[in-house]
Amino acid sequence: MAATDKRQYIPPPGGAGDMPFSNAVIAGSTIYLAGHIGFDPATRKVPEDVEQEARLMLDALRDTLTRCALTMQDVVSLTLYCSDVSLFDRFNAVYRTYLRAPFPARAFIGSGPLLFGARFEIQGIAVKPEA
Repeated sequence: MAATDKRQYIPPPGGAGDMPFSNAVIAGSTIYLAGHIGFDPATRKVPEDVEQEARLMLDALRDTLTRCALTMQDVVSLTLYCSDVSLFDRFNAVYRTYLRAPFPARAFIGSGPLLFGARFEIQGIAVKPEA
C-alpha cells in the first residue's frame, strides 16, 4: 500500500508490473475501485463458463476490498460493463451470491469488446464505515 499525501494506492496483487493503474485508491473514507475482470489467476485467461467468469471477477473485487480492510457490504456504487447484455440474468444470479440487500447503486452497461476477451468488467466506489 503506497501513500501519497492523504491518499493510499493499492497496487494489483503481485505489484503493478508495467500496468499504469492501481487496483484501488483510498481518499479519506472513500475507496475508488479500478476495473476488475474475471480471469483465472494461474493462466490469466478468461474462462469459457460465463458464471465462472463472473465469480472470478467478483472474487477479485472482494480481494481488493479485503486489502482495503473493507467488505462487499461497504460498496455503495458499481458500474458493470458487459459485452453481451443477454447475460444480464446469468450475471445477476452470481451477483446475488456476493451482495445482499440493501444493494449498492449499480449500472449494467452494454459495451463493445473488453480486454482479454472478457465479457464483464466491474468498477466501483466503497465507503469506510464510520468508527
